Amino acid sequence: MTNTLSSELAPSTDPAAELANQAPPSFGHAMLKLFEFDPSYVNLNHGSYGSLPIPVRVACDKLSARVEANPDRFLRIECIHHWNEARTRVAKLIGAETDECVLVNNTSHGVNTVLRNFDWNEGDIIIGTTTTYGAVSRAIRYIGDTTPHPQVSTFDLSFPISHAEILENWREHLRQVTSEGGDLKQTRKVVAVMDAIVSNPGARLPWKEMVAICKDAGVWSVVDAAHAIGQEVDINLSEAKPDFWVSNCHKWLFAKRSCAVLYVPRRNHHVIKSPFPTPPTYHSLEDEHYNGPQDFVKLFQWTGTIDYIPFLSVNAALDFRQWLGGEHKINEYTHNLAIAGGKHLASLLGTSVMDPEGDLTLNMVNVELPIPGDIKYSDEVNSLLLNTLLLEWNTYAAHYYHNGKWWTRCSAQVWNEISDFEVLANALKDACQKVVKFSKQ
Repeated sequence: MTNTLSSELAPSTDPAAELANQAPPSFGHAMLKLFEFDPSYVNLNHGSYGSLPIPVRVACDKLSARVEANPDRFLRIECIHHWNEARTRVAKLIGAETDECVLVNNTSHGVNTVLRNFDWNEGDIIIGTTTTYGAVSRAIRYIGDTTPHPQVSTFDLSFPISHAEILENWREHLRQVTSEGGDLKQTRKVVAVMDAIVSNPGARLPWKEMVAICKDAGVWSVVDAAHAIGQEVDINLSEAKPDFWVSNCHKWLFAKRSCAVLYVPRRNHHVIKSPFPTPPTYHSLEDEHYNGPQDFVKLFQWTGTIDYIPFLSVNAALDFRQWLGGEHKINEYTHNLAIAGGKHLASLLGTSVMDPEGDLTLNMVNVELPIPGDIKYSDEVNSLLLNTLLLEWNTYAAHYYHNGKWWTRCSAQVWNEISDFEVLANALKDACQKVVKFSKQ
């Protein structure tokens, strides 16, 4: 995927062509005809894996057919055209330059790419949080476990908590971390990994302000924005200036699984010496004709034979979202539904929402479950909840244990209505009763 595509060979098919002459359905259950869900499935867990709209799937199928018609022509000549278009369009959406953005498999892949490219030294520090996504948290721990063993520091996040409290605590944590270390303070690096939107609880963090605090403290900022693109509007990375930022396109943006955008501003291109796997275009200092490191974007163009269709599906996903009315219209509906649905679900369960004022809530709302807090997480409890919700009731919203309580995280999407929260309430009541009964045995 290293050659440019001539205008004569550029594909003439437009992924949005079939949508152009018809109006989209109204938000709510009318939207279900644009997705391929089991008709009896009530999906309030879009946030975990994303959901592929039929028009995007059709566009992907057409691209797959082009690949199979002539793999050499597509992968050697045509693919780069679609890949660059996807990078250009997603860069515009997040307020970045095209060549500051590349596409990777998922956010965990992107964060690992960043962390494993730092030249770690004794005395360096990596900061994670108590709510860091599991795979990312384990990656931080792995780096701390390997030579030269940078220190792992953990910032406590226990919800509910206000943005003001988070920022005050974050500033103090960074102050403490950067003030310790004696002679190493002047030479060591400190790298902070933070979420834009926490996975569990599904809570929005003041990540832009946290990035600014990092900058003032001389700390590198790595933003795990897995849930951000397609859920958080008006992202402007050129203004926020994180050092690294990664977001899944297959979640809230409606691209095909799996695909993420990795943003590395030009000032930090030198940090990324190789993606993984290492591509054939990597430049080594030991090369006979070494003339400097490889261009950042070229490093990611070809890292081996994979299915590139998920990366290229970003174009069709953006076309689909424009057809629906654009980012603000989509997220106005889903945010308002998340707020209303969360309150309604809490009322039906006899509990409360985690975030009554809505400051932490975008399109994922967290509602307490009627399970006593002294019933802790176990594989048996987890299986009981999963099996009851998915196999008996054919509905799902994520469940988790946090800060001494059980919660559900509901993802509001364009196909949902308030009645979906009522279906979920009945399922959760049944599931929670089974958990309580099981725990008394």
